[in-house]
Amino acid sequence: MHDSIFAQEFKSFKVMTQLSININKVATIRNARGGNTPNVVKFALDCERFGGQGITVHPRPDERHIRYADVAELKPLLTQEFNIEGNPIPKFVELVNRVKPAQVTLVPDAEDAITSNAGWDTIRHEVFLREVVTNFKSNGIRVSLFVDPIPEMIRKAAEIGADRVELYTEAYASGYVTNREKAIAPYFKAANVARECGLGLNAGHDLSLENLAYFHQQIPWTDEVSIGHALISDALYLGIEETIRQYLNCLRD
Repeated sequence: MHDSIFAQEFKSFKVMTQLSININKVATIRNARGGNTPNVVKFALDCERFGGQGITVHPRPDERHIRYADVAELKPLLTQEFNIEGNPIPKFVELVNRVKPAQVTLVPDAEDAITSNAGWDTIRHEVFLREVVTNFKSNGIRVSLFVDPIPEMIRKAAEIGADRVELYTEAYASGYVTNREKAIAPYFKAANVARECGLGLNAGHDLSLENLAYFHQQIPWTDEVSIGHALISDALYLGIEETIRQYLNCLRD
């Protein structure tokens, strides 16, 4: 199938920061009714067709949205980068090593967490994280650690051997409306520390059409943003093709 006109348009622009679309919420809608509507795999492929540069999934142990079977089904069909995120419990580790995505993002969320709500304490969990990171990298998988914008945690992530960190951006998003300069300040500092340590830089959580462009303007060397809830919510009004076009527009250099 040919690329959409919007996807063709954005290929002509240099986009340094890649847009990875988290499709968990699509699976949530499917699971609410049973069956296979909406079709998660088709939706992911359409996201790629409309210009998405990556697909992110976050399978949780209770499979309340993305199922482990979805992850395995998606891998051979996707043409853009595949990112699997989650807490590295044994079942998750086995899945990731079997599927071998381009990237795994390690997130310290509890099994019953509604959504991710904190980054790793990389100092406290250094031994554990070093073992997991080494395991995944030995299978050729890039490893990103989900962290708060705290320089010490980022420096330790580099020592552990992570390839990237993903900055947990909830605090930035919640502070953006009242004082965006204040909200971005710790992230700008953290992003510079990551760069100094030779780490790649990702960002995610509560990024939206409202706050994404400013984040990108201030930290243009961000490698990837992973966006799900806001993007899928916007698509209910705008349609997924137009939504992706608008998010990509926020990331234009």
